[in-house]
Parts: sequence; C-alpha cells; structure tokens
Amino acid sequence: MMRLAVNIDHVATVRQARRAREPEPVTAAALAELAGADGITVHLRGDRRHMQDRDLRMLRDVVSTRLNVEMAATDEMMNIASSLKPDQVTLVPEEPGEVTTTGGLDVSANQTAISAAVRRLQDAGIPASLFIDADPDQISLAGPTGATAIEINTGPYADAPASRRAGEIVKIQQAARQARTDGLEVLGGHGLTYVNVGLVADIPEIVELNIGHSIISRAVLVGLERAVREMIALVR
Repeated sequence: MMRLAVNIDHVATVRQARRAREPEPVTAAALAELAGADGITVHLRGDRRHMQDRDLRMLRDVVSTRLNVEMAATDEMMNIASSLKPDQVTLVPEEPGEVTTTGGLDVSANQTAISAAVRRLQDAGIPASLFIDADPDQISLAGPTGATAIEINTGPYADAPASRRAGEIVKIQQAARQARTDGLEVLGGHGLTYVNVGLVADIPEIVELNIGHSIISRAVLVGLERAVREMIALVR
C-alpha cells in the first residue's frame, strides 16, 4: 500500500513570517498522524527559513510514525542528524536564495561528498535516501554511495504543460523500475497536488510519496485532518 508522508515545512513558514509562536509544526505533525499519515517530513535548511532546530527536537519526541528529515550533505547537518537520529535522512541539494528545491542531487559531480555523508549517517544508524531526478545516469550512481533509497523528483512532471506530462511520467516510471532493480526503495515527491498525484501514485515501484505544499494549502481552507485524509484517499 502506498505510504503518504506529510511535509509540514509550510506550517513553520507561516509562523516565521511573523516570528511568532504559532502555529507549532509539532501540533501539525500530531494532527497529520491522527488523520492517517504514515510519516512526517521536514527540511532543515542552512538559513533556517522555516524549520528550526527546536522544531526537530520536539518532532523527534512526538512523531510516532516515521520522521524523515531533508537536509544538505554538510558537516553541520550531519552533526545534527547524528544527534537527532531521525528515522531517515533525505539528502537534498540546497542553493542560497532558492524559493524551493529546484532539482535533484547531482550525484555524478558530488559522489565523494554524498558518499561521505551517507557513511556518517550509516555510522549513526540512520538510513539515507537521495533526492534525485529521473535520470538513469544519476540513479545508477545512487546505490554505490551506500544509500538505501531514492526519492524521485516529480517536479518536472508536476510543472510540465499537458502536452509534455505523459513523457515526464514515462521518465519517472523508467527511473522507478531502474532503482528498484538496483535494490533501492523508491519514493517520490515535489510539486504533487490533489489534481496530478494519481499518475505517480499508480507507479507500483514507488512505495511512498512526500507531499507538503498542496496539503498545507488545502488545510488552510478545510482543516489539516480533512486535507490529509483526502490526499490519502487519492494516493491509495
């Protein structure tokens, strides 16, 4: 059965907009789990634009399903992960000033640094996943880093005009099959919404989807528990 991990970064975005004390991401995590989410995902950025170190400590204490932390492969982040010990770390690229993650890791150009980060995570007993594009060359290099999973960047599919969407889905299907053949667990995420998630959820090799902005946006209008339940119904 397809798992849904809810990314709650944008709950923290609302709080940080006013440097206020609410809304608390940890409360959102609890509500998402009550609604049936299989996991909680957060991205701890170097600039701390939304999630703060305090949030991660609280989430580690409260999340009862599975806590996945996205972070860059830096010494600072590996130190935090080793201390926090989330259920999984997803290594992601991070560019100064970007509005959101704009693409997958370039494993080819950064294999030494990524492999070193994966080893540090393994030494701390933390499974590592790599956020990468649906590119066969990148996927072929994921396993040799020591990572046990990949999250396929579904952004190009989500952002594509209707005329190109079928081709982007084929790329994701092929990437998922390749990664699964290589013995990697396959996840997907980025830009997925209530409208476009169906075709990705139908790919049998993908076992989990990470979805944040669309769920939190809908939650503003209908409430978080309802928004999570409605997405669960679509992905399953």
